[in-house]
Amino acid sequence: MKIAYQGVKGAYSHIAAMEVFPGQEYVACETFALAMDMVQKGEADFAMIPVENSNAGRVSDVHMLLPKTGLHIVGEHFLRIEHQLLGVKGAKLEDIKTVSSHPQALAQCSEFIQNHHITPIARIDTAKSCDDVAKAQDKTMAAIASKLAGQIYGLDILASNIENASNNTTRFLIMSREEKIPEYDGGAYVTSLIFKTKNIPAALYKALGGFATNNINITKIESYLLDGKFVSAQFYLEAEAHPAQKSFQNALSELNFFAEFAHILGTYPKKGRITGN
Repeated sequence: MKIAYQGVKGAYSHIAAMEVFPGQEYVACETFALAMDMVQKGEADFAMIPVENSNAGRVSDVHMLLPKTGLHIVGEHFLRIEHQLLGVKGAKLEDIKTVSSHPQALAQCSEFIQNHHITPIARIDTAKSCDDVAKAQDKTMAAIASKLAGQIYGLDILASNIENASNNTTRFLIMSREEKIPEYDGGAYVTSLIFKTKNIPAALYKALGGFATNNINITKIESYLLDGKFVSAQFYLEAEAHPAQKSFQNALSELNFFAEFAHILGTYPKKGRITGN
């Protein structure tokens, strides 16, 4: 199988892909959109897409892309993120003046960066930052990335586990062209969907009422504007439910009554929300 991910070798998305799909072919892409596009075109079987971090929040733009790709969510994976401060051979922590990484990684290590008076520089990818530092061979430059990235690009670890929180975890969604709703077996499942409410008073309140009355737990709901307008919002929702459950069918029916549209993106087994188990 071919697994597409955003970044270069050694990126956390690359590590997540190797954990979920060991021994397969991993295809590096410059952007999330390109990784999803490879799957949509049949050039890859799955895309491994990060959506949120327990410390730094949601990954920018990903939720905007999900409904546009036509892909289906078939699974989730939780990866414990352990950030390393990486520099060229011979560099020491006290030499470092600037550090580059993905904005999410910089946010996750903000306390360390501030405490050591280092200037952060945002880059498109954690592992790509390692490549930049390795090519520059400047002892005042460092990158924040994984141990694997440091090994790949020949950098030394100047400080280990510099993330703000000890449970720093990133959640990934596994995207596929094929809809693969598992058969309901009484276990725990998550269903992701997008919807847009009608332009009437209390529409969101009424649309979500069916989840409350049917005792369905909503674990995530996020809104974002459509078409650059400040009057039209679309919602991304995750609920602990399976489409085969009558309670979910009832909740979805009530949602549809107060929504202009509702579309299920996928149903998949629920994984551990913090530990990744």
